Amino acid sequence: MTQGWNANDIPDQSGRTAVVTGANSGIGLVTARQLARHGARVILACRSETRGKEAESLIRREVPGARAECVPLDLADLSSVREFASGLPPERLDLLVNNAGVMALPYGRTADGFETQFGVNHLGHFALTGLLLPRLLATPGSRVVSVSSGLHALSNIDINDLNSEGNYRRWIAYGRAKTANLLFIHELSRRLSAAGSGTVAAAAHPGYARTNLQTAGVRMEGRKAAERLVELGNGLLAQPAEVGALPSLYAATAPDVRPDSFTGPRILGWRGAPAPSWRAKWATNDVAGERLWAASEQLTGVSYGDLDT
Repeated sequence: MTQGWNANDIPDQSGRTAVVTGANSGIGLVTARQLARHGARVILACRSETRGKEAESLIRREVPGARAECVPLDLADLSSVREFASGLPPERLDLLVNNAGVMALPYGRTADGFETQFGVNHLGHFALTGLLLPRLLATPGSRVVSVSSGLHALSNIDINDLNSEGNYRRWIAYGRAKTANLLFIHELSRRLSAAGSGTVAAAAHPGYARTNLQTAGVRMEGRKAAERLVELGNGLLAQPAEVGALPSLYAATAPDVRPDSFTGPRILGWRGAPAPSWRAKWATNDVAGERLWAASEQLTGVSYGDLDT
């Protein structure tokens, strides 16, 4: 990995098609904009069609000639995931960036009855990747990038209580969901290798980046003082979203990315240029990965076909 890697090092993406979830703001918007700037056709998969269209217009203004298109996708509703996947043109898909996520929300459930953080951060993306897998496998040099977090270190998954029904603690639930992202990439990489596929699955995390992710939970609860405190911390300590997106962009485009790699900021995993990132041992546990995979297929009803071993 080149020290000091930045957006200017992104290779030419002309002729490539990318899907970026959560591309209407923050890390996702920066990722989509940079991919478009370097020639990719980018599909902005956004829960809010209004905000997604605004992001599409912004990219088109800032990147003359950009090929960017918003397509609605609600990861908290598996019927929306299926509709999104079936509605994409049956053509090549070079890159899927599983970026969208929620953080430390009050307890809630998705449309399908899953705990919100686990349902959105993991199950929605698990289903989306499985449904788009035939396109990815048919495209030489394709990649899947899942955005996790250094806060996966807060907790391993509880395979017997994936929906945190026993004792919900929002930050523990977030850590479990981010661990699930890493276990998914670990197991997907193993299965792709066993199938002889050239598709690369990798993970990334942005460190502490200044986005609206941190304030969503306290805003939902109307905790104005806590919201202002988080905003103050973001202003003083967080790096810009443009820098936070670099690990995702590196994992998505750099030529030397290895399967099951985990890229984050260089300086203490907090900020700076992309570098190999530490991850907890439980995030690469083969048995846990297999068990989570089986449970995810059962919960979502999405099969990975030839990758199911």
